Amino acid sequence: MTLLYNLLDEPLIRTRLVADGQPRSFSLPGLFVALGHDAVRDFPALRPHQRHPWHAFLVQLAAIALHRAGQSELFDSEATWKQALLDLTPEHPDGAAWCLIAPHDRPAFMQAPVPGGKIDDWKNTLRAADELDMLVTSKNHDLKSARMRHAEPDDWVMALISIQTQEGFLGAGNYGISRMNGGFASRPAIGVVPKGHWGQRWARDVRALLTNREAIVDQQGLKAVGGLSLVWLQPWDGEASLPFCALDPWYIEICRRIRLVSGVEIPAAYAIATGSKVARIDAKSRNGLTGDPWMPIDIAAEKALTINAEGFHYRLAAELLFGNKFYRPVAQIISADDGAHGLVVLTQGVTRGQGKTEGYHERRVPISPKVCRFMLQQHTDLLAKVASERVSAISQVRSVLWTALAALFDKGSAKDKFSDSAKNKASDFSKPFEQSEDARFFIALNEEIESNQPDEQRLKWLSSMADVAEAILKHAFTAGPQCGEQRYRAQAAALSRFHSGLRNPKTLPDLANHLRQRSIEKELS
Repeated sequence: MTLLYNLLDEPLIRTRLVADGQPRSFSLPGLFVALGHDAVRDFPALRPHQRHPWHAFLVQLAAIALHRAGQSELFDSEATWKQALLDLTPEHPDGAAWCLIAPHDRPAFMQAPVPGGKIDDWKNTLRAADELDMLVTSKNHDLKSARMRHAEPDDWVMALISIQTQEGFLGAGNYGISRMNGGFASRPAIGVVPKGHWGQRWARDVRALLTNREAIVDQQGLKAVGGLSLVWLQPWDGEASLPFCALDPWYIEICRRIRLVSGVEIPAAYAIATGSKVARIDAKSRNGLTGDPWMPIDIAAEKALTINAEGFHYRLAAELLFGNKFYRPVAQIISADDGAHGLVVLTQGVTRGQGKTEGYHERRVPISPKVCRFMLQQHTDLLAKVASERVSAISQVRSVLWTALAALFDKGSAKDKFSDSAKNKASDFSKPFEQSEDARFFIALNEEIESNQPDEQRLKWLSSMADVAEAILKHAFTAGPQCGEQRYRAQAAALSRFHSGLRNPKTLPDLANHLRQRSIEKELS
């Protein structure tokens, strides 16, 4: 079998350029040069859930190559990058380890060598690139699978990186990656995105990894010198795991036995896969603590973060940014080189479950200059306090709204014990309130931190939140009782509960005083 689709020599990775939006394809070394100039706007082959695995792969690979070459600055030529990448695979100077298709007893890109080279007994044939990918959709409704029957080489590149670096357990023989807390967990990520495009963030994170290499080695017990960095280079018969302590701190892993094969007809390439008796890396006891530069770690539980179907809702995002519950990974730590304007903290992750996925989640949190300064100086106590108070305030107003809605749907009941039907409807109709507050949470928080009159700014937000909640309550009148006296009694009872709840000084004292003062001013006018 000949070598096909060599990523070091062939322009197989499609991009669109920042300058004019025109398409241009690069080899892997050529892409690194373009990223160094921040010339790449996006990647047409990249699907949303593949964004972080692709970014992480490019950063880890560049950092590994630079470290092995004894360099701390990005290379500026394609030839230098190519040589640095070839130096990572000295036993394969012909570039086989960077080809999508190679003899099966040799490594191919993100594919471990098969001892003996025989795959005749491998039964799982995957003819579409997205069929290889890690997403599992409910009854094929949300996102159709196996559509990419005419896949380009970079479709296979993205699919290989996705499944090999973020997949979990999926039944017997299908083990997941080491960089997550358990087989049904996920590989969420958080990191700072400076102003610019793909290359700006890539270069920033490469520098962060190079700066923090020794710390990761010490924390995780990995190898400072001579560790295995490209896991796909090692032969794998599916019988044995690699010890975690044998790895480089930025190791790029694989978790499945897959080989791409050249097709005689369309498709030009397809994949064949088989199971394994063990996980590729023996890291089950680590609970996801692997030194992943983008992985938040729950300090008390000593395990990596796993997101649920809610994704990065405002409560979790606030805790990740400003709280003390999670250890902040390398990529999340703001540096002076990031600049004070245009910064964003990006959270990404796929929620996984038993034999399913529950959505891709991505959130971009804008960081204002003053917030950036606090985070740069690691003075996040004020930010945590403001965020916590806002989370509590939203919960308080939602509780008042829920009680008013329950009273409405229970026909104006004066009791606090509502029927199950009224409770369910109240929960459904109160969801838009929390969703609206989620959407503007960090924008409003930035406004308070940046304001010269933060108390006034906060009161303005509380008042607007009360107005939103009241509008939702009145909108729900159309779903409440509609006949005669019952309708008016239910609506009046709901409004009464709502307004009395907000004016209760035990709920939100500042808002209660403001609403009472506003009522007095109305009466006097």
